[in-house]
Amino acid sequence: MDERRDDVGAAEGGSAANELPLGIRVAAAWSWRLILIALALAGFLWLIVQVRIIVIPILIAILLTALLAPVVQWFVRRGAPHWMGVVAALTLFVASVWILINLIVTQLRNGLGDLSSRSEEVWWEVLHWIEDNKLGITAEQLQSFTGQIFKTVQEHQTEILNGALGVATSAGQFVTGALLTLFSLIFLLIDGKRIWFWVLGFLPARAHAPVDAAGRAGWVSVGQYVRVQIFVAFVDAVGIGVGAALLGVPLPIPIAVLVFLGSFIPFLGAITTGLLAAFIALVYNGPINALLMLGVVILVNQIEGHVLQPLVMGNAVKVHPLGVVLAVSTGALIAGIPGALFAVPLAAAANSIVNTLVNREWTPGTDPVALYHKRERTHQQAKHRARSVAKLNRKEGLS
Repeated sequence: MDERRDDVGAAEGGSAANELPLGIRVAAAWSWRLILIALALAGFLWLIVQVRIIVIPILIAILLTALLAPVVQWFVRRGAPHWMGVVAALTLFVASVWILINLIVTQLRNGLGDLSSRSEEVWWEVLHWIEDNKLGITAEQLQSFTGQIFKTVQEHQTEILNGALGVATSAGQFVTGALLTLFSLIFLLIDGKRIWFWVLGFLPARAHAPVDAAGRAGWVSVGQYVRVQIFVAFVDAVGIGVGAALLGVPLPIPIAVLVFLGSFIPFLGAITTGLLAAFIALVYNGPINALLMLGVVILVNQIEGHVLQPLVMGNAVKVHPLGVVLAVSTGALIAGIPGALFAVPLAAAANSIVNTLVNREWTPGTDPVALYHKRERTHQQAKHRARSVAKLNRKEGLS
């Protein structure tokens, strides 16, 4: 009797489940799985935000490694020791940064004093222009307004001091991040392959070959992105620098260098450097020249945003132009400037990784981790034998 009741209950349960349309059951199955994936992704992003002072320098070091690794390989292919290639790559990088900073400092040092005096002269010209054009605002009222601003600043010195301490903390974090970036860059150039296979060693053996192939494909895409981004920044710098020179704007060289450096920071960098160029044009050459300079900046930024970034960058990293725009927008929305900076290389790497895994572009039955360790043991044994032979030859020579 009890068995019959159980059979009836099971039948009723089965029929109740079968009453739901197949589409509803499939949608429900997809829904709870997608919710779990979204929760896991949200937790992962939250963890990255909490340790961003470590994650961001490491990501920057990875981008720099992708840029400098070809220099190291160039030396290795010509028979030079690996350490010589690393030293040459780091020297080239430090020298390039020093040249750019030196150009900015020397050029601004020569023109900064004149820029300050010209800014004061323009301020007084604006005051006289306001008085002469009868705008209903006298110079005394404007001076009183600026005086009130300074008075407000003095009355809120405590808040400003706290803000300055926050800036100092940010500056300390910047220095820490810069040192961590340099430290990571050095070791990635020296032992990047060993670090990669060490990470792969934590995975099951059957996953070594596909993950290795996917990682190498993603690495190639990241390297292409870095090189194309340098080209885009160079085009921006040349465009705005030449425009400033043709319009007779002073300090075109530091403006071009600042644009080049600022182009690596999406949106904010281009806007800031462009406004600086327009301000210099306003101070020295007047409002008409400043508007023309601003037009040049807008034109160059439009070329970058609608031609270079979507088309050139999209072709280089094998991502559709719409994907590039959406990646930058999403990255900026989620993580601000760092998100916009790393969005495209992450999207490019993810695209290459997915394509490699879908197309199964690896040799089945191989274990790259085991092969790497075998080659390392063989190399170490050969070095040990060479040292033993050299030591024996020295002893025979002395005897």
